[in-house]
Amino acid sequence: EPFFVSGNTQISVITLILLVPIFYLASWAGNGTRRFLEAGVLDRLSLDPSRRFSVVSLVRYGIMAVVVIIGLSIIGINLSSLAVIFGVLGIGLGFGLQGVIANLFAGFMIMISRPIKEGDRVHIGELEGDVVHIRLLYSVVNTITNETIVIPNRQITENTVHNQSYEDSSIILMTDVQVSYGSDLDQVNSVMLQVGLQSEYRHGNRPPRVLFRSFDDSGITVTLALPIRDAVERHQARSAIVMDIWRAFKRAGIEIPFPQRDVHVKALPAEVGPSLKPLAAQDEDAPADAAPPDDTATRR
Repeated sequence: EPFFVSGNTQISVITLILLVPIFYLASWAGNGTRRFLEAGVLDRLSLDPSRRFSVVSLVRYGIMAVVVIIGLSIIGINLSSLAVIFGVLGIGLGFGLQGVIANLFAGFMIMISRPIKEGDRVHIGELEGDVVHIRLLYSVVNTITNETIVIPNRQITENTVHNQSYEDSSIILMTDVQVSYGSDLDQVNSVMLQVGLQSEYRHGNRPPRVLFRSFDDSGITVTLALPIRDAVERHQARSAIVMDIWRAFKRAGIEIPFPQRDVHVKALPAEVGPSLKPLAAQDEDAPADAAPPDDTATRR
């Protein structure tokens, strides 16, 4: 017995039960289409990873939508009546589902414009990690501390995203170090260049550069700009380069200064002079019958 009738559409308990295999079949068809495209068709088209991701995602969701529409028609649900029902519900729920709709359209925009793709190393706000999944409503990022962060797609399209793997996964790693003002800068330049050339993380034959940045309070700031192969190796590369610079400076006798200040006192005010007199001398000048100091005042 149907509990809802609208035109030619009759919805009963059996109808609702039949929705389960329809959505399961749609999911199976979408995943099968994705595997087929990735294993066969796309390999022959020579597409870059970002375009491959867009094509696979759009075709997958398109196949799923077609299967759902055909399945609803088979079990007797009139799509025109269903559209009217959803339209009426949309008027009442639209204000409460604005965030969901915004994330849905943001998901389509990500798949079409491809600002990020699965496998990219990204910075989103304070987060840094690899994009694991991109769904219609959200994206999943696995951080460098192995935390799984679920980010609504709206935040990705509305905020600045640093994509270190957008077209080229190689980046230039900037490592700062200070040297004392008494250092030989030509020697510093030579030592740091040698460190960059011998680094195991250097990308191909791209040469490193040494930049003398600024005169600071404690020393001269020098930067080693080293092209590395992959942004994923950024933290390991920085740690190795810092250690290599420290060892090379130690062998070459180059000083890495620490923050310090020299204070030169030219003269003391007249009223400060007597107060700096040594305590022993003050005790000698005190009369012999002077009263002992008040312990309470001393403790205070």
